[in-house]
Amino acid sequence: MTHETISRSLSIVHPITLSHGRNAQVWDTDGKHYIDFVGGIGVLNLGHCNPAIVSAIQHQATQLTHAAFNAVPHGPYVQFMQRLEAFVPLSYPMAGMLTNSGAEAAENALKVARAATGRTAVVAFDGGFHGRTLATLNLNGKVAPYKQKVGVLPGPVFHLPYPSADNGVTGEQAMQALERLFSVEIDVNEVACFIFEPVQGEAGFLAMDPTFAQALRTFCDAHGILIIIDEIQSGFGRTGQRFGFPRLGIEPDLLLLGKSIAGGVPLGAVVGRRELMASLPKGGLGGTYSGNPLACAAGLATLELMSDANLATWGELQERAIVGRYEAWKARGLTPYLGRLTGVGAMRGIELVTPQGKPATAQLAEVLEKARAAGLLLMPAGKARHIIRLLAPLTAEADVLERGLDILERCLAELS
Repeated sequence: MTHETISRSLSIVHPITLSHGRNAQVWDTDGKHYIDFVGGIGVLNLGHCNPAIVSAIQHQATQLTHAAFNAVPHGPYVQFMQRLEAFVPLSYPMAGMLTNSGAEAAENALKVARAATGRTAVVAFDGGFHGRTLATLNLNGKVAPYKQKVGVLPGPVFHLPYPSADNGVTGEQAMQALERLFSVEIDVNEVACFIFEPVQGEAGFLAMDPTFAQALRTFCDAHGILIIIDEIQSGFGRTGQRFGFPRLGIEPDLLLLGKSIAGGVPLGAVVGRRELMASLPKGGLGGTYSGNPLACAAGLATLELMSDANLATWGELQERAIVGRYEAWKARGLTPYLGRLTGVGAMRGIELVTPQGKPATAQLAEVLEKARAAGLLLMPAGKARHIIRLLAPLTAEADVLERGLDILERCLAELS
């Protein structure tokens, strides 16, 4: 439970206090056991207290706990960036900087985009989420609760509909909106970059239409506009492969990384074309804690575990289990509130809708509460908080994953 010293502006999904966890299971301070399908909101793809990551942190803590890299460089930062270049599937030479979070990576990417293009405007997408810092707030594709009561935000930022088979918005509709934007709202020559998630996280795991992404790449190349792809939640194996952007058939100019990059230790990165990452003057990028040695050690251990074979195996197991259960529930009419299954790979959402086709927000809240009481932690998503966002560790044991789905099945059935 929270304490009066903690700001009431923090929203708590589950009113419990955790004490410890192992892989996909956690225990609260009362000793109650839960199966964790929240995964630190996408941070714990390798589970709670992964032994290899814990060992790497412990070893690094005996060597060097901190050195501000922009003052005195240290080995783990260099080693991690070299390993990261080999891990990120880009065809061009990559450079980048480490940050403390995904939002900080997004902030620095905006600086790079401005410096490289000499332009300031950004185009983002409805439903997107890129952080809670002042500049990233304006990128987000929803007002409540992030943009409320904070006044004028850094910009200019414009938004387009996000085309996905998961929300019914077609690529053609999104292109028409793009044409209108540059006909009515802003000169195309003032736009520095587009920014989007290949699979939107907070919106409920909506996968972008690849045809639109390819058309957008062609458009941006023709007009000198950069593409920033945000893989903070979709990256590091969540889609069944290293990152989500290869399924779109394009490459980003700048790539945002975070969450599962270091197995639970705060770390993020912005990487991209070397010439772009050199656009700012020396000192224009950096940060006291950015690329902390402990975080880099955890990141190195994370990348070591994330072989293509492991990611494919883990992703296939989760995808097969989730899709199989969903199809069985749909076939037998488990509940009239069962809507679409969204996302790709192990990055899946289960939509709840009323028989009239409206978001079943109250029913999802009921499922969250009943599941928690039964020992399963779930995370809501979607603009109306009507999509169950499944983020179990990729390393979850098959029997634990099935037990969690059993609990979810019972809770959904009770809605009938």
